[in-house]
Amino acid sequence: MSMRYVVKFKRDFYLNQLIDKKHNKKVKVITGIRRCGKSYLLFKLFYEHLLSNEVKKDQIITLSLERVDSLKYRNPLKLNEYINSFISDETKQYYVMIDEIQYCETIKNPYHENSSYDVTFIDVLLSLVKKENVDVYVTGSNSKMLSTDVLTQFRGRGDEIHLNPLSFSEIYDSYSNKQQAFKGYSYFGRMPEVFNLKTEEEKKYI
Repeated sequence: MSMRYVVKFKRDFYLNQLIDKKHNKKVKVITGIRRCGKSYLLFKLFYEHLLSNEVKKDQIITLSLERVDSLKYRNPLKLNEYINSFISDETKQYYVMIDEIQYCETIKNPYHENSSYDVTFIDVLLSLVKKENVDVYVTGSNSKMLSTDVLTQFRGRGDEIHLNPLSFSEIYDSYSNKQQAFKGYSYFGRMPEVFNLKTEEEKKYI
């Protein structure tokens, strides 16, 4: 899963939260409104942090459920099978990163006839986080990922990092041309995605 960014923002407040929560045996859930920078935080900043700390790329499993080529992994059982196919070596520490986890569907348990038990992404994530060598991180955008859900549905094993849009200081610090930074903040707002679009028409649309 590759993402390209023209303008790079420091989001140290949130990045440090992720770093502090590493290996705490909980599912790290990054929440926030759409386009506020959840994917950038996880798949750019935190990913680079792991690499800089000698984590190998094959130890980092990334997946975006928003992508068309990931449609089959919206089935929680297929998702579980896919992730587990990359984490079989018990001598390695793995980091699992899933973008837009709310796209994962709820299905009936196929192994019990007339079962009223649903299988959800919660089951998959809790199963993964129980493994001694697996650290789990996800992003989520809609009502399924409200703070109350993180606290209750994960049964004490969810740890939320709530991300806000860019602050002025975060935008200001990312530009060498401070006048341009102020103009961008005033005209186009606080969403990181906007600053990586090429034309003003695209930025105004966002």
